[in-house]
Amino acid sequence: MPRNQRTIKDDISVSGIGLHTGVKSTITFKPAPENSGIRFVRSDVKNCPQIVADINHVVDIARGTTIAQNGVQIHTVEHVLAAVTGLEIDNIFIEVNNIEPPVCDGSAIEFVKALKKAVIVEQDIPQDVLVIEKIIQYTDPKNGVDVHVLPADSFRITFMIDYPIPAIGTQYSAMYSLTDEFETDYASARTFCTLSEVEHLKNMGLIKGGNVDNAVVFIDREIEKDEINRLKSMFNIENDIVLGQRGTLNGVELRYYNEAVRHKILDLIGDFALLGVPIQGHVIAARSGHGHNVNLVKKIRKEYEKILIRDKFQKTKVSGALFDIQGIEQILPHRYPFLMVDRVLDMTPGESVTAIKNVTINEPYFIGHFPKRKVMPGVMIIEALAQAGGLLLLNTIEHPQQKLVLFTGLDNVRWRKQVTPGDQLRLYVKMVQFRLSVCKMKAIAYVNDDIVVEAEMMASITDY
Repeated sequence: MPRNQRTIKDDISVSGIGLHTGVKSTITFKPAPENSGIRFVRSDVKNCPQIVADINHVVDIARGTTIAQNGVQIHTVEHVLAAVTGLEIDNIFIEVNNIEPPVCDGSAIEFVKALKKAVIVEQDIPQDVLVIEKIIQYTDPKNGVDVHVLPADSFRITFMIDYPIPAIGTQYSAMYSLTDEFETDYASARTFCTLSEVEHLKNMGLIKGGNVDNAVVFIDREIEKDEINRLKSMFNIENDIVLGQRGTLNGVELRYYNEAVRHKILDLIGDFALLGVPIQGHVIAARSGHGHNVNLVKKIRKEYEKILIRDKFQKTKVSGALFDIQGIEQILPHRYPFLMVDRVLDMTPGESVTAIKNVTINEPYFIGHFPKRKVMPGVMIIEALAQAGGLLLLNTIEHPQQKLVLFTGLDNVRWRKQVTPGDQLRLYVKMVQFRLSVCKMKAIAYVNDDIVVEAEMMASITDY
């Protein structure tokens, strides 16, 4: 159901050590105004720079999600983001006085408790929701990973993992309601790894703050007697090391029978917060990790950007297209008889555009251009490609209605086949380079599957 945006009423803090860096840190959640989104604030850095929790700010996904902006980083943000998103908080400042938030017990429950204590309040502006309209997927065949998001009537997650050790094995979980299930069924699921993994990470100088109190370590090999003291020192264990009934180091008891896969769902919720908007869709994941989640979110972001552009310029949704002529006229300054694009099928902002030009007998140039054998002038096909490129280029900047795209050069132009009345030109333009308002694009015009024209185009953006 539609709802308004939310923030918290009061400041609230949580302290502890960072999982990977081992630094002592305090995280303070603070109210934020409407449309602020989720923003981290490094209070230990001069001028307290902000880092927006955004997919474009992800800089490392090796053993967690690290974000950075203007050279300032925050490590391992996924559990904090999961708590905020799981409680459906849209706007919040997250102040951290070090490079990494505290890991607490390895789950998100301490953050959840703190945020609820701070009191979640509703704001005056409606919350945006990205409705998934088509299947979006990311696959990694080498590692047997598949992550898909499908159209659905609400936000859902189905997750499956399988590990070749009995302590974990194959696990499955499904979350059907963030509101009803997150806090009770997922927020307390702790981060986990195998003994072999954690030893490797320790030897690499990572998980400096990790121990059996903030992670579940599953035993995946035999432990020799002469290793006991070394492992006790590595994991800060004071008593004798024992094997848990489910194969966990030091007998750590599981909070859920399938805690491992539930923590995977927790991580996914945190990674999806980087989209910047809640989704209405069903995420189905198999063996996915942070890197895979982030790659899928990047693909979803591209779809979200298309929807933002469509909603900005297109008053009514067009079946099978992004813009019709009404939307195109909101962006391009051209008008009849020199508007050469009829419909935009697809656009990935900053990357490519696919558009349509219907060639009819009513085109004015057919009156004088080979009137007995009507052939579309090659320069008009180039102009159609240029206008498609203009649509792409103008959607990379703010206030496109106040700008013009002026083409400055053409290279490697080839006219392959004639175009005649009744043909439909499919115009594909890909951005090759964009620097300092100067762009280089590769353009191809098709009729059916045949290339009729191809060219390299250079253009610049100037004030209208």
